[in-house]
Amino acid sequence: MNNFTKAQFWVLVILRVIIGWHFLYEGLVKFANPNWSSVSYLADSEGLFRSLFHFMASSPDIVNIVDVLNIWGLIAIGIGLITGTFSRVALAGGIALLGFYYLSHPPFVGLKYNMPMEGSYLIINKVLIELVAMVVLFLFPTSREAGIDRFIF
Repeated sequence: MNNFTKAQFWVLVILRVIIGWHFLYEGLVKFANPNWSSVSYLADSEGLFRSLFHFMASSPDIVNIVDVLNIWGLIAIGIGLITGTFSRVALAGGIALLGFYYLSHPPFVGLKYNMPMEGSYLIINKVLIELVAMVVLFLFPTSREAGIDRFIF
């Protein structure tokens, strides 16, 4: 158990599974909704990289690619984290995906969004907190002891 106490180890495993469930559920909800698209989220982007996200929203072909990558990325990351399969790859993918979400809608003073936001944030929001939790899991892996990675590696 990598010099962790049993409690530390199992809390990290539970954190990995809970974040995995969040990703999996978000992907399945998007997959099940034939009307879901990332276009409004991308078009609503503000901050330093808004021109990139607005460019993505301006092309139906790019939006389709983003939608497929988003849905299946969320599902794959979720399954990987829940089962502990290639979890370091899943964590890296999740960190990257959450990084894009954060950069698209950063909670900075003076930025206004058309989409309703849950809560009131300044610099740190739930996306950034989950991203940092995934960095912790990346640095303190558990899947080689409690996961399918135990059998793969």
